[in-house]
This record gives sequence, C-alpha cells and structure tokens, in this order.
Amino acid sequence: MLDLNDLRVFASVARLSGFAAAARELGLPKSSVSRSITRLEGSLHTRLVQRTTREVRLTASGIALQERCLAILTGVADAVEYVGSLSTGPRGLLRVSVGIGFGVKVLSELLPPFLAQYPDVSVALDLTSRPVDLVADGVDVAVRIGPMPDSDMVATHLGTMHRYLCAAPEYLSRRGTPETPEALLTHDIIEMPSADGVPRPWIFSRADGEPVKLAIEPRVSVNDPLTIHHLAMNGAGVGCISGYLCGPEIAAGRLVRLLLEWTMPSVDVSLVFPSNRELSPAIRAFVSYMKAASVPGRLWQDDAMSS
Repeated sequence: MLDLNDLRVFASVARLSGFAAAARELGLPKSSVSRSITRLEGSLHTRLVQRTTREVRLTASGIALQERCLAILTGVADAVEYVGSLSTGPRGLLRVSVGIGFGVKVLSELLPPFLAQYPDVSVALDLTSRPVDLVADGVDVAVRIGPMPDSDMVATHLGTMHRYLCAAPEYLSRRGTPETPEALLTHDIIEMPSADGVPRPWIFSRADGEPVKLAIEPRVSVNDPLTIHHLAMNGAGVGCISGYLCGPEIAAGRLVRLLLEWTMPSVDVSLVFPSNRELSPAIRAFVSYMKAASVPGRLWQDDAMSS
C-alpha cells in the first residue's frame, strides 16, 4: 500500500534534486529518505530517480509523479483540514490571490472586519498582477477582474466595475483635451498589456450612434491598474481607470474625466476557486463575506458616475 509519508519525501527529493537536501528539510536521516524512495518505487513497480555520485535525476515516471504530487498532497491536507474544521467552524490559513490595486484599495478595508468576525482564520494575501494557477500555487481563492477563461474553476460573481477615461489637468494643459475617441490617437496612452502582447482595442459607445473601436498603441504599458491610476494623476498620459480609483480624484480635481458622452465596457469582478476540492468552512465564510460586502454603493461599487 502506498504510504503518503513516502510521497511527501519524494516531493522534497524531486524539488531539491538531492537526498541530503531533502533530509535536512524534513529533519530525517539521509538513510530514512533513501528507504522512503526505495519503498515508493517498490509500491509503484517503477524507478523514480536515477542516483549518481553528484545529483539525483528524475526518470520519466518520476517526472510524471512529481507533476501530480503537489495536487495529491494538497488534496490530502485540505481534506484533513476540512474534516477537522467541520466541528469547530472557520479556522486555519486562507490563501487569497488578488491584483495589487484591488488588494491595496479594497481588500485592505474588507479584511479587518472579516478577521474580527472569524478570529481563528489567518490570511496569506498574495498581491500580484500575473495570472495565478490556483492548484499549482496552492491558492484557496482568487479575485479575478475581467472575462473568465474556460477552465475547471468555479466562479462566483461579485459585481461589475465601471471604467472611465481620465487624465491630469497638467497633462491636458500641455496636450489639449480630446473631444472625440479618434483624437486619442495623438495622445500618450497608459494601458495594460494583453496576455498575447497584441494591443487590445478600446471600444467607445454612446446612445445616439454606432460604437467606435480604436487600435490603441500605448506609450506606457504597465500590468497594474493602481500604477496606471498614479501615472495618470502625475501627468504621464490618458488612462482607462476603474471608478473606485478615479472617482475621488475626479471629485477633488486631480483627474479630469474625458469624453463624457461616451462609455467604455465595464468589467466583471469574480471570486474563483478550484472545483475539485471541498470548500473548507474558512473558504465558504470568505466567499459569503465578500458577496455580502460587494453590493452597489459600497467600496469599489460606490461609483456615483455610473448612475
């Protein structure tokens, strides 16, 4: 019968490419690590590693097992945590991934009441602008902004985020104020890069005409909405900025909203989590809390310009 402890030892050997390094990490004698690998190879009837005097290399079978090892061990740990938490309520570590801007401006306000409500839950918050593989990166739940790609993830819709074209008064005094979407082609644009490197078109709509689609070539490309917001405020150019970020700055006169007769597509905000794992009470509590907090008129949906 397969021993999960042997699988855990193999995962360490595979990641560290050595028996001695794995032994140090696990706090075991090197001989115990060697016996675990031998036992595992016997259970699977295949060789997993090639041992040399200087290094350990995975065989084809070892590589195949390593690719699945993390999901297996994570699934077991989650199952144990889930069953153990059923009688005690939400507790344990909750791993949350979110974009930098949304994390700084929204979750920094939402998390303190959540933590006060659930004192046995701790949160590891990963702020990143890169796409995250929830299973491979060990993430319990992620906040995703924009269209959801086809996947085996489960998504819970939180709401819709409106975006507005903005620039600083100082920039407009130097470059002039665009009166039509086409006039943007002569301006400095700050934009998010697309995943495939091809500039995404900007689409403008209004009630009395056909939509206008522009192929925008950004002068500044940056993968974080909060940075786009700050660059626009500091006069770097024209940016398409979410209402929860630019609304207060427009009201204070630090940003100017452009092309008032035109609207740009809004984006969906969702919570995403793996569908192949039981949701622990901590994850369920966080999802319910975020759904209750994400209502029109609060935080990132407190957007008077969209009404």
